[in-house]
Amino acid sequence: MPMLEGRVDAVIGVDTHRDRHAAALLDPNGGVRATLEVPSDQAGHARLLRLAEAQAPGRRVWALEGTGCYGAGLTRFLVDQGEWVVEIDRPKRPRGRHGAKSDALDAVRAGREALARDHLTSPRQRGHREALRVLHITRAGVVAAGADARRQLKALIITAPEPLRDRLRGRPWRQQVGACAGLVAAPGDPVEDRATVRALALTAQRVLTARQDAHELEAELRRLVMAVAPALLTQPGIGPITAAQLLISWSHPGRFRSEAAFAMLAGAAPVQASSGQVVRHRLNRGGDRQLNRPCTPS
Repeated sequence: MPMLEGRVDAVIGVDTHRDRHAAALLDPNGGVRATLEVPSDQAGHARLLRLAEAQAPGRRVWALEGTGCYGAGLTRFLVDQGEWVVEIDRPKRPRGRHGAKSDALDAVRAGREALARDHLTSPRQRGHREALRVLHITRAGVVAAGADARRQLKALIITAPEPLRDRLRGRPWRQQVGACAGLVAAPGDPVEDRATVRALALTAQRVLTARQDAHELEAELRRLVMAVAPALLTQPGIGPITAAQLLISWSHPGRFRSEAAFAMLAGAAPVQASSGQVVRHRLNRGGDRQLNRPCTPS
């Protein structure tokens, strides 16, 4: 998306927060026409839109920070109203002791950042893409919780009383989990044995529950990917988890101006790393590191 020079009559920069948003309405040269701070709710969003319609009735664009976080609600509201919304990163702030800071100033900087950029990015879409995101991040949390439970189970087995430890040691971890999940302490067992058996059984159940939840979430992700981009699943090495992450980061046609821009986001683009008589390249390690990380098994 090219820069805004000559394309708009006003830019509304918005510094988004959990409870309140600060907005600044700027002319095409970056001059401030008006500022407003509103609650981050539906009524506040409507107030911002009325301000824009009253003072910038022509061509206008909204420059928002955090369109996928604190600004998600405002972004959705503006897009539903047919407004032009672009996403910007956190504006650069002046260095030194005299760098002023306030929400209103951040809103002004957001608008001026949009005016100064050669390329602007549209916010990520919601709908199927947002459904993929929430399921993907939930599965990642479930898998991490299951891995923690497995490590805890291993530690409990190592410190278990000797007869119980002998029954469990040396088995593959799946067999250990199944054996521990079925453990029941006898009333006459020593207090330490009863406590250990109870801890092993509960921890094993957490592992099994996490595995079951992860498999169900993966099945849901597969169904959503099949609905959006089934061709991805036919590519070698791409399963539902990797395909979901690709769609989450890519979002929609037109978000990236080129394949090179997408490679830069994914941390897979070569960048110059030359010095003196040495001419070489290295991979860019910035961007969305989730795009090229190994898939975590359930």
